[in-house]
Amino acid sequence: MSYDYLIKALSRDGYVDIVVADSTKMVEEARRLHNCAPTAAAALGRLLTAASMMGSDLKSPEASLSLRIKADGEAGTILCTSDSTAFARGTITNPFVDPPRKPNGKLDVGAAVGKDGTLEVIRDLGYGEPYIGKVPLVSGEIAEDITSYYFHSEQAPTVCGLGVLVKNNHVISAGGYLIRLLPGTPDDVITELEHCAPLFAPATQFLSEGASPEDIIHLILPGFDMQILEESRRELRYVCKCSEERVTRALISLGRDELQKFAEECRENPAEIKCEFCDKKYVFTSSDLMELSRQCRK
Repeated sequence: MSYDYLIKALSRDGYVDIVVADSTKMVEEARRLHNCAPTAAAALGRLLTAASMMGSDLKSPEASLSLRIKADGEAGTILCTSDSTAFARGTITNPFVDPPRKPNGKLDVGAAVGKDGTLEVIRDLGYGEPYIGKVPLVSGEIAEDITSYYFHSEQAPTVCGLGVLVKNNHVISAGGYLIRLLPGTPDDVITELEHCAPLFAPATQFLSEGASPEDIIHLILPGFDMQILEESRRELRYVCKCSEERVTRALISLGRDELQKFAEECRENPAEIKCEFCDKKYVFTSSDLMELSRQCRK
């Protein structure tokens, strides 16, 4: 395949499901848009990949899923959002964070993110109040934190693997997998999964060796009769949904008084509103803002 995608599989006995993603191009686009240093790119890319995999479970086109990490590391807040298409977008407060490498030469994502903080999972189904689950961070390495979320908030034993390989300030490989045990899984199936644990190498290792997401499924779960679900295939792309129309609606929602006050503040210099997900700038003059204020009810 010449494009990023994810795909799912279910064991023939129905107890184990897995989703695997090759998100290389999507994560490289995120790195480019935010001008990320290598470790920041890895942190943002891991959470972006997780959001795509988790978002692929959504059924409604109106639904969305957001992952937000707030911790004490220099990376600041990392926010990634996806929907049922698995298209995703994300942002990181400090895209320049790049602490010293670990002794083994790997990027130290945990140091950049920090360990004293939380992971929030926000599911908005398009109706009613969003569901928000929150767990303390385990390591800041993100994959372990996603695993902890599933265990504590959804009581679902899960294995999460996430990876981003950066060379010469470019993402050359990125991907991940989620292995989940479904309710009622017998002990012998759990034992078999534990036997597979030594095979759970980083997704980037498999991808760099030319493996496809389908290959990875069989490589890490050789003891299971996994059935590839072709209908689950989703192309992965970095897609920002910002537009002048959306920004305009947001401004109008401020109300007439606030907009008129804003217009007065912008008499000398137009307002520049920058999208946090793609850095695109929208410019509004004082007269633009006054015109919008006339569209407000109050």
